[in-house]
Amino acid sequence: MTSPAIAPSRARLLELIMELAVVRGKVVLSSGAEADYYIDLRRVTLQHEASVLVGDVMLELLDSAGIEFTNAGGLTMGADPVGTAVMHAATRAGRAVDAFVVRKAQKSYGMGRQVEGPDVAGRNVVVLEDTSTTGGSALTAVEGVRRAGGNVVAVAVIVDRDTGAKERIEAEAGIPYLFAFGKDELGLD
Repeated sequence: MTSPAIAPSRARLLELIMELAVVRGKVVLSSGAEADYYIDLRRVTLQHEASVLVGDVMLELLDSAGIEFTNAGGLTMGADPVGTAVMHAATRAGRAVDAFVVRKAQKSYGMGRQVEGPDVAGRNVVVLEDTSTTGGSALTAVEGVRRAGGNVVAVAVIVDRDTGAKERIEAEAGIPYLFAFGKDELGLD
């Protein structure tokens, strides 16, 4: 349930997603599957107006679901601007939420970390994504955060493609999967 205060931000973000991110035509997704459209959310998460809205909408989504967390991030690169947007939205709301980045694999040099940023050990963590098809990227991030000692309390994405990511993540990771917009809201049924 969207609070009345966030409704205008959510409506404007939906407009920007439709305008900037939805590309129609045959494409091959990272999963290898073919689709008749592509949702390029980096065109939104890295855009000046939309990035602020992403933070506000995602923070409201998590708050309205009762998710308590101190860190937010996910697998680089799609999750990076989403985590930063949530961190800034939380800061504007007077809350301390740190962002983090999960590498696809642990570094073999330096400190040898897979999760970069403030330490997630012992913290309630939300794994974020811009969109998810199979859930694979989010699950990689969940595994990395758990190895780093973080307590993953949810996965949240901006757009759910309704291709099984929710079911897979909830079954394999045992945590809730939340999304701000479904593909039906984008007219992609």
